[in-house]
Amino acid sequence: MTRIDNNQITQTVVSDNPDQSEQTKSSNRERWILFAIAGLVLLLDFLSKEIIRNNLPLFTYWAPFPALEQFFRFTHTSNTGVAFGLFQNANLLFAIFASIVSIGIIFFNQKLEPGNALLRIALGLQLGGALGNLIDRILFGSVTDFLDFGPWPVFNVADTAVVAGVLLMGFIILREERREQATNLEDDQESSITSLENTSQDESSAS
Repeated sequence: MTRIDNNQITQTVVSDNPDQSEQTKSSNRERWILFAIAGLVLLLDFLSKEIIRNNLPLFTYWAPFPALEQFFRFTHTSNTGVAFGLFQNANLLFAIFASIVSIGIIFFNQKLEPGNALLRIALGLQLGGALGNLIDRILFGSVTDFLDFGPWPVFNVADTAVVAGVLLMGFIILREERREQATNLEDDQESSITSLENTSQDESSAS
């Protein structure tokens, strides 16, 4: 009796489906986009906060451009709420929420099909931002904010990444909706043309 090796079967299946194998490799490569973007956001967020914490006392500010002080300055604040200082004194609640969101993003990234690189970038920005502020909550009990643009609430790099990710995702959704509408319009036009041609042929046959 000839013994069949499972590894041989797997190799045969893969070799018989080169397109599927290549698609799997492409999908695996794209998955790393999310982690690369999130890692970059985490690095920038951590370094910028460390610079502020080590060089600017809490609740003080520094205006690198005195003439523009009322429009932009670095203000070291402590935030126990969400982005831009909203909903204060809910640190534990938002830490749990950030953890759930991060896990959801990673899971969704694993399920995405190839060809969604831009969406992965948007998710990576949101993941990096969520983890950046989560690390602050765990290590310091609050989030360090320092970017102060006039009347706008003080925020940080992680907040910026989250907002940028949400805006990018909104752009992707709108773009896909417009493409779908354009496709539906083309299908309707083709259907109308086909219907007119059939009507014309029926009239010619009847005459």
